[in-house]
Amino acid sequence: MKFYEFLLDIGITPRKTKTIRAVAVPKKYFFDFLRGHFDGDGTSYSYWDPRWRSSFMFYMTVLSASKKHVSWLRMRIFDFAGIKGHITKSVNNSVYQLKYAKRESLILFRKMYYNTGVVCLLRKRVKMEEAFRTDKEKMRGWRNPVDAQD
Repeated sequence: MKFYEFLLDIGITPRKTKTIRAVAVPKKYFFDFLRGHFDGDGTSYSYWDPRWRSSFMFYMTVLSASKKHVSWLRMRIFDFAGIKGHITKSVNNSVYQLKYAKRESLILFRKMYYNTGVVCLLRKRVKMEEAFRTDKEKMRGWRNPVDAQD
C-alpha cells in the first residue's frame, strides 16, 4: 500500500495511459527513469536512406498516449541534456512519439547508459550500439570533398 501511495504522490496514477503528465523524478535519477521508460515504451530504428547516397539514419523514440507526458519528457531532456528532439503523432493518432535522431540520440544514449552495468533491456541497448557502430564505420570511409582539394 505504501508503494502505491508513493506512485500516486510522484504522478503515476491508475489507468495512466492517457492521463499521465509530469512525474516527480529527482534530476539525479531522471536518466535511469528514462531508460526504464525507453525499455517499456520506447524503440529505436535505423535504415539506409534511399534519397541520399551513403546516408545512414537512426532514431531513438519514446511513446505515450499522453501529449502532456511527452511534452514534459521533452522539456526535462532539454533541461538536463540540452537536446530538443521532436514530437510526432502515430499514423492512427493513438500515440505521441518523442524522437531523437543521430547526434541527439547518441547524446541521449550516453546519458541513459552511463555505464555498462546499468539495469536495462540488453537487446535495446545492443540495437542502438550497432546503429552507432554502423554510422561510425560509414563515416570512416567518407572523405570530405573540401579536404580532398588540399
